[in-house]
Amino acid sequence: MEAAGGSRLSDEELLLRRKEDLIQMLRSLENRNVDLMLEQGNLMKDVNRSLQVHLHEIRSLKEVNQRLQEDNQELRELCCFLDDDRQKGRKMCREWQRFGRYTAGVLWRDVGLYQQKLTELEAGQEALRAENAELKEIVLMLDEERGGAGSRSSIDSQSSLSVVLV
Repeated sequence: MEAAGGSRLSDEELLLRRKEDLIQMLRSLENRNVDLMLEQGNLMKDVNRSLQVHLHEIRSLKEVNQRLQEDNQELRELCCFLDDDRQKGRKMCREWQRFGRYTAGVLWRDVGLYQQKLTELEAGQEALRAENAELKEIVLMLDEERGGAGSRSSIDSQSSLSVVLV
């Protein structure tokens, strides 16, 4: 036991003291013990409250962490989807470019063939015009030889020739 001054008394010193002094010391020490126990209880309540707050914060942080991990996973999946979509878009773009180059080549080839055919047809038409002009001259000469430049058959043949020329 301790004395009021805080120094520890030996057994012999305690035996020398009066009974009332010992009771007073005992009561004082009991009161101090009760005060210390109350203080310890209050400290424990504070520690428990603080612990509860920290546990609540930990639970909240775990929930937030879980939500963030789920969002992160969702964003990763979205990134993978968008990357796949981008790859498909690039592939489609290359295919359309190839198709466009192929189509342009075919069209240029066809245009060249059509121009060649048009040139051939124009040459053929020119040959037909020249031949028709020759035939018209021959018909006119034949009509003159028959003798009648104003005969009905020569007018019909000339009008039919002009229809063919046009």
